[in-house]
Amino acid sequence: MIWYILIGVSVAGSIILVFWWVAAMHEQVPDDERQYLDPLPPFLRLIWPLIRFVAYYFCSRLSVRLMEDTHQQLARAGATYMMNAEEFVAIRLITALGSFGVGYLALRPLGGTMVILLPTLLAVLGFFYPAIWLRNRYETRRKEILKALPMYLDYFTLAIEAGLNLAGALAQTVDKGPAGPMRQELFLVLRDIRSGLTRADALRRMDTRLKIPEVSSVVSAIIQAEQVGASVGKVMRLQAERRRTERFQRAEKLAMEAPVKLMLPLVLFIFPTTFIVLAFPIVMMIKQQGIL
Repeated sequence: MIWYILIGVSVAGSIILVFWWVAAMHEQVPDDERQYLDPLPPFLRLIWPLIRFVAYYFCSRLSVRLMEDTHQQLARAGATYMMNAEEFVAIRLITALGSFGVGYLALRPLGGTMVILLPTLLAVLGFFYPAIWLRNRYETRRKEILKALPMYLDYFTLAIEAGLNLAGALAQTVDKGPAGPMRQELFLVLRDIRSGLTRADALRRMDTRLKIPEVSSVVSAIIQAEQVGASVGKVMRLQAERRRTERFQRAEKLAMEAPVKLMLPLVLFIFPTTFIVLAFPIVMMIKQQGIL
């Protein structure tokens, strides 16, 4: 009886020591000032302390190359004000381990090789799902930027032709333009200029963040116009017309691709259903006449 008591006390003491050790390590994690950052999705709010813990103690020791590549992906997707590279890698690790654990607990009563195989597949899916989400966010953001770019160039052209300089035209464009990722990027450009960067460097930073050919063309046109002393207003008007023409061309391309994309649903779903509806009365009529 005394041995059972000693074993129980030892186990309880070990658990208390582990919790104390984890709490002491968690207190060393720097505070996350979320009031200056974008809001998190509801699911991430629940596990954010764990994400910060893993990012501080594990992901911060990963290769610099990996962190730089991850930071560029976050910048292109506009998520750098939501999380940093270490936190994003921590999310991938936690979702992978969590998917494996949930799959293992759910399939453990079944036994067999599926207990390890399916949880492993779930872990792989959980590891790559944040990257897929980030890529989809980037594609959505890129489409919104391309859609709003001609309108912002029109605002910028009007401000330039009204007599404002580049910084003043950017301020008016950000103030009057509709909300969206294009406005956020121009606000970052304006903030970089006010912090002391040259206008060319601020625009190049936006080009590096986005890596969109249409935006690169606009940035190059503005920089070249300033360097050679050309009229920025005329250059921006030409850029706005060109970007608007490209937007119409993209819309025409999507409209021409729509029939091709509809072929698979037509063949798999609509045509078989139509044939069944048409053939059913014929089959019933033949059956009533005793042919079948």
